[in-house]
Amino acid sequence: MTATTSTDWTASGIAAGVRSRHRAAVDTVREALDRLDARDGDVAAFQVVRREAALREAAAVDGAVADGAARESGSLPLAGVPIAVKDNVPVEGEPMREGSAATPAHPQIANHEVVRRLRHAGAVVVGITRLPELGVFGTTDSVYGVTRNPWDLDRTPGGSSGGSAAAVAAGIVPVAHGNDGMGSIRIPAACTGLVGIKPGLGVVPAEVGPNDWYGMTENGVLATTATDAGLVLSVLADDPTLAASGDAADGPELRIAVSTRPPVQFAKVDREHVRALFATAAALLHDGHTVERHDPTYPTPVAIAALARWFAGTALEAEHLDETLLEPRVRTHARIGRFVIDRGLVRDNGRDSWVESAGDLLTTYDVLMTPVLATPPLPAKRWGDTTWFETMRASVPWAPFAAPWNLAGFPAMSVPAG
Repeated sequence: MTATTSTDWTASGIAAGVRSRHRAAVDTVREALDRLDARDGDVAAFQVVRREAALREAAAVDGAVADGAARESGSLPLAGVPIAVKDNVPVEGEPMREGSAATPAHPQIANHEVVRRLRHAGAVVVGITRLPELGVFGTTDSVYGVTRNPWDLDRTPGGSSGGSAAAVAAGIVPVAHGNDGMGSIRIPAACTGLVGIKPGLGVVPAEVGPNDWYGMTENGVLATTATDAGLVLSVLADDPTLAASGDAADGPELRIAVSTRPPVQFAKVDREHVRALFATAAALLHDGHTVERHDPTYPTPVAIAALARWFAGTALEAEHLDETLLEPRVRTHARIGRFVIDRGLVRDNGRDSWVESAGDLLTTYDVLMTPVLATPPLPAKRWGDTTWFETMRASVPWAPFAAPWNLAGFPAMSVPAG
């Protein structure tokens, strides 16, 4: 099986067609469900399929368009767009399992704010996508199964928004919701050739788990095009201006720093990833932008501050769950997190100094370009059956670039290149 994209299977194209009544939301959602039936058996992206509910909601969108709702300025920007939502934000009437046997199976009583905004914009939630247990690690496998990369079924689509990435890369839905606490949108986007946006702290409502991993986790989007990513981001942020997009050659001259130095000293960046980065830099230079080699300094306190929040955030999420039902590696992660909390090791000094340092860098430069991954995607398997140490040994040097920007709260995105 190979991943599929289609010029008429974009959020912007679907919404325009539904608003103009050249296509029906019901037919579009039915097509998404047919694609899901044909392709999800291979990739296992979906935890829940909302077949009947999605068709009812699509019919309601068609009814609203027929009644003239779409003629209002800015109304229904996602009219009839089939979308997937990651299984760690509430969708009314559906369970939220977070990739865990320890979470309750009862239906959620209300939508998360980002789901409410998507539905208000006319999007139709066709299903809920899989993630690793509690979203902790960077490959998507759990007690519910192994999610696979549509481009190579032996590889992971990344994590923790791997189910959403697989659903989009397989052409089942044109766009999907994800969230990102240590790279969980950008890593899957890089694994599957998608655009993935972590929008920056406070742009989109978070409310993921007890405290968003101490402010590191943000909701965002995965898409096949920058136009679609911007459109969905504008809805999630309730800011129509974010839907604007254009060609880099037509915009203002940017000052771009290019770096291949990983934040983790022992990580080694694959030669092909370096080649793709510099090929992209050359294209931007050709378009008239200023491009320079510049490696940020990643002080040790940055890694300590990010890791402390990752461990402690997991401990808080696991606090009221039956520990015996958690994967052993997640139990270990949560126990380290409890130690971190009990000793007051989640501190702001490392974060504050990094925000100042990174802010200085992005005063000199408009954009910092790095690889997203250091090596190709990891194998698709039940990593939950391995030890905590084995998972960490494989994951940290594989995907080291993303986490510092969660700690800083700065916007970041993954763009396919090469």
